[in-house]
Amino acid sequence: MTGLINLADFRPNRHRVTFNRAELQEILNIYSRRVAKGEWRDYAIDMSGGAAMFSIFRSSYELPLYNIVKRATTRQTDFVLMSRGQKLRQERNLGDLLAYLDARSLSLVR
Repeated sequence: MTGLINLADFRPNRHRVTFNRAELQEILNIYSRRVAKGEWRDYAIDMSGGAAMFSIFRSSYELPLYNIVKRATTRQTDFVLMSRGQKLRQERNLGDLLAYLDARSLSLVR
């Protein structure tokens, strides 16, 4: 006789942190402007280890210039901007974090 298998035991973690569509749209709006200016050339998305990370590269062969990390706990969601392993800023609102990144990128160009 065969036994029943609970498929939920084999599904990926339901509590995995991901970027939703609106968040990705916000990030990609800034990213596409910087690509058009020739500042950024590549990106990567990683969703593992309890966080989602959007990495921005100047070149595919280099370390990322910036990492936008989304971390979720039971109480809140935080967005962290990292550069070369250093935490530059932490916000609860992605828009505030991206405004800082946009201003920072403009100041580096000038």
